[in-house]
Amino acid sequence: MRATDAPAGLHRHDYATRDQLAEALAAGVSAKLAGGIATRGHASLAVSGGSTPKRFFEVLSKAGLDWSSVMVLLVDERLVPPDHERANAGLVRRHLMQNRAAEARFVPYVVDGHTPAECARLSQAAFEQDGHRLDACILGMGTDGHTASFFPGGDRLAEALDPEGDDKVLPIFAEGAGEPRLTLTLPPILDARFVALHIEGAEKRTTLETALGGTDVDAMPVRAVLHQTATPVHVFWAP
Repeated sequence: MRATDAPAGLHRHDYATRDQLAEALAAGVSAKLAGGIATRGHASLAVSGGSTPKRFFEVLSKAGLDWSSVMVLLVDERLVPPDHERANAGLVRRHLMQNRAAEARFVPYVVDGHTPAECARLSQAAFEQDGHRLDACILGMGTDGHTASFFPGGDRLAEALDPEGDDKVLPIFAEGAGEPRLTLTLPPILDARFVALHIEGAEKRTTLETALGGTDVDAMPVRAVLHQTATPVHVFWAP
């Protein structure tokens, strides 16, 4: 698909290497966070899990920001114990909450000791504690077309994608997700001042082209982000 075929508001940034992508994305996010700190005295960043963002996290962690004024959140999380090897919180602590970024305030999801619905309610309360929009939200994408924890076949997918929904965090289960999860819903993601989709490799590029070439959101929920026109979305890709 040619760039001219992309939906309005979609901006594609291709890089020759993953290191170049990490540097460029970190620079863009740093600028947004610095702007939030300068104008409001604080800033917030939501990040995704998986193996893809590790380089980006490590570069961003060295950015010259007033990290003590930054709140870091997760786009989504598995309902597993906090120290579980598959917990996104552990990935963020190991790769982002280090170097200069160690001074940031990390607010993980509540994932144990409660029902999934209660975990979602308590996590939403933590998300809302500063009462402002996200300055930056960095999404990933699976080869099945999911983003955040918007999985095809998810039991609460329609609620999570409802642009008029009041919930900011929902529990969701889908067979392809492995574990039950908590996820930010579509409204707070699209309300962010900067939204990026970070993908790497030929297989993810093929998935992106397939998502752009169709409109069935249930089949590929990432389309709910790619095809909307209210919020600019920046796609960062490298081989």
